[in-house]
Amino acid sequence: MTRRLVMTADAIGGVWQYAIGLATDLVRAGWSVDLATLGPPPSGAHHAQAEAAGVTLIDTALPLDWLATDAAAVVAAADAVARIARARRADLVQLNQPALAIAEFAMPVVAVVHSCVASWWDAVETGPLPPGLAWQRDLTARGLARADAIVCPSRAFAATVQRLYALPAAPHAIHNGRALPAAIGPLGDRAFTAGRLWDRAKNVATLDRAAALMTLPFDAAGAAHGPHHERVELAHLNLLGHLNDDAVAERLATRPIFASAARYEPFGLAVLEAALTGCALVLADIPTFRELWDGAATFVAPDDAAAFAHAITDLAADPDRRMASGARARTRALDYAPAHVTRAMLAVFESALGSGARVAA
Repeated sequence: MTRRLVMTADAIGGVWQYAIGLATDLVRAGWSVDLATLGPPPSGAHHAQAEAAGVTLIDTALPLDWLATDAAAVVAAADAVARIARARRADLVQLNQPALAIAEFAMPVVAVVHSCVASWWDAVETGPLPPGLAWQRDLTARGLARADAIVCPSRAFAATVQRLYALPAAPHAIHNGRALPAAIGPLGDRAFTAGRLWDRAKNVATLDRAAALMTLPFDAAGAAHGPHHERVELAHLNLLGHLNDDAVAERLATRPIFASAARYEPFGLAVLEAALTGCALVLADIPTFRELWDGAATFVAPDDAAAFAHAITDLAADPDRRMASGARARTRALDYAPAHVTRAMLAVFESALGSGARVAA
């Protein structure tokens, strides 16, 4: 009998890449997958990806939790997703926005915590969450308490989620995965970073200061302005703006030295994509990156711009060492294959299905 999954996603960035990749593999494994997007509407390219994967794409037009203006909007979205799951006769629901698990689902729910306000604040700020954000943490806590299984993309982040939400057990840690790039070109003489440049957790300001200390060109792909009027002023990085997946892949194909000064990173898909092309990695010394890349990257204190500049410049000046570092990163990246993600998620699904349907709170 074909199992039917309803999975939530958004069409903004990393969660979409994760969701469409997993959905594609689940369809190949014999599942029927409905992908329900929240937030900004999916583009024609998103629809084409879903069609090619054999996935039914449902544009709900519901608000994303982290873009919603209040708790009532998220509660209403959760109830709507529960209705969709019942109408689609889902055997299981995977919520990539854990707060949605507060609704009364008639089938088991797997919540995947890709990120959350509480863990972001814990890494970037001090003091208690302000009321304007605390309601998001509280909804996420309620959702996690109701989920039949919880998944995080790294052990380090799973430990953080367990601590912040006082969970009785650590969530399942299932590393994200990426397929191998189509091609790798000649070695380029540049440094590169990519992501949400406006997000203070990404700490791109440190890389901007590092760029001022280097003669090597340093490119940065991503938006410098965020959805809540966040803004970062960068004077020394070569800003490329938002690039689609193909354009980022084209940049990475030349194997620039990839850097991330992130203070907070539950996994780091951009790092994985760079490693898969054989980029040498210079990364912030944070628990997630140590878990994933220890022995395959150069580590630097997150706020030490001079150390970033020194590490990148040294690699650029020694092509043999740079190539060897990139080769180690690529070998490690092969451990994070999509097939591993799918097998691990299927094991979580089967366990959740074995626990039976949920009981209304």
